[in-house]
Formats: sequence, structure tokens, C-alpha cells
Amino acid sequence: MKDVRPSAVAGSWYPGGQGRLAEAVDAHLAAASDSSRSCPRAIIAPHAGLMYSGPVAAYAYKLVGPCAYTAVVLVGPSHFVGFDGVSVWPRGAWETPFGAVPVAEPLVAAIAAESSDIIDYRAPHAREHSLEMQLPFVARLLPGVPIVPLVMGYQRRETAHALGDALARAVASRAGERILLVASSDLSHYEDARVAARLDAVVVRHVKAFDADSLMEALEREPRHACGGGPMVAVLRAAAQLGCTDARPLRYADSGDVSGDKSSVVGYMSAAVW
Repeated sequence: MKDVRPSAVAGSWYPGGQGRLAEAVDAHLAAASDSSRSCPRAIIAPHAGLMYSGPVAAYAYKLVGPCAYTAVVLVGPSHFVGFDGVSVWPRGAWETPFGAVPVAEPLVAAIAAESSDIIDYRAPHAREHSLEMQLPFVARLLPGVPIVPLVMGYQRRETAHALGDALARAVASRAGERILLVASSDLSHYEDARVAARLDAVVVRHVKAFDADSLMEALEREPRHACGGGPMVAVLRAAAQLGCTDARPLRYADSGDVSGDKSSVVGYMSAAVW
């Protein structure tokens, strides 16, 4: 198949073999409690190594597993390439240990048509882990369901708003389809756990209030709050325009809960939107 994006962190950030990866994902899902809510329109999930962020991400993906989605839109930050706008991988598939995950090409075209900020620019995807770290859960729970891979460059207010508006218009136009929106973000990085908890509580509070505008303002004042704040704002904004009214943080933890080192941690949150 042409236009296959190879895995960048399989075998390092998560197991590279299908069997071992299935065991790891299933174990995280089994340990996550079930809130017994209906299928969410959107989720927020972290993107660190699976052993660190998987226990938190599983709380969101456990809600997704029983659902019949027709496509998954993944929105994450660019960690390695700085650029204006949002980069989309427009066609082909993404390689995973569970097999190739196809790109939802008609949905890509519909979203890209809604904003000139969404561009076909492959370089940011090459090493980027923020979308790839969602695929162990997506490919395991929703086999065969296609994805829209979107990486946001500079996380300016204008870019986040333009993407959120484009997602809302494109999804609303596709009657009869059930499309899941996923914002990929970790929270504060390499702070003492007490400092991290204080910084991360700001994001959790704004997500719980389902207030994308206040979250954007907080991120502009203090970018340390999250590496994927722009993607979170875009997805929350789109979900609100699509009629959602309830956002619920599901789980918060930090890397020290796994490593035992609380002197320098990364914060993780999962949340769901209905």
C-alpha cells in the first residue's frame, strides 16, 4: 500500500509484537473502572510510553470499546517540527503491531476543505508519538475503523479555533456516521509532583467545566500546563458545537506513580465528552 506511515516508537514506547501489545493494552483496560456511560463524542488521552500513560488512557478508551464508531479523528501536538497550522496525513494507512490502520480519506478531505490551516505536510508525522500512542488502544478496540491523523504546529488560539470549527462543520455534515474525536495531550512536564498537581489541576478544572475558552486563556498565561493544549481546545470547541454539554475528567496520575520518582514527573489526564 502506498502512503503507509511506519511506526516510530513501536518496540520502545510500547511493545512491538502483537501478542505482547495486546496483553499490555488489555491489562490496562481491565484495571480501569467502568463509569457505565454511553459512547462519548470525544475523549482526551495522554501519549507517554504505554507503561506510564496507558493506565490513565485506559479509563477513556474503556468507554470507547463497546461503541460502533465509523472513524476516529486524532489531534495531537507536534513535538519535533515547528510550523503554522495543522498537518494532516491525507491517505494510505498507519502501521501498528495489530496491522495497518487505514486513513479515512473522504473524512480527511471533508475536514481539510473547511479550513486553509489544515495542510498536507508529512514531515511533522515522521517522528511524532502523540498520535501513534493512541493507536494501540484504537487498533485493539476498534479494528478496521479508519483514522484522521492531525498534528497541530504552533498552538495559537487562532489555529485551535480554526481546527475546532472545521471539525465541527465536517462532522456535522456527515449524517449517519459516528465519529470519535480524540485530543492527545500530556499535562505538565518534569516538575516536582506537588507542583505538577497544582499546574495540572488548572487543566482538569477547565475540562470539567467544559470551557474551551477558559482553557485557552490558561494555556496562554502558562504554557507549562500541557503539551497538547491546542488539540484539547480544538476538540472541546468542536464537541460543544456538535451539541455536547458534559465533559468529565476520568483519571489523573503522574509518571511517578509508575516509576516511584516524584521529584520530576509528567502529568496525565483522561476525560470524556458527551
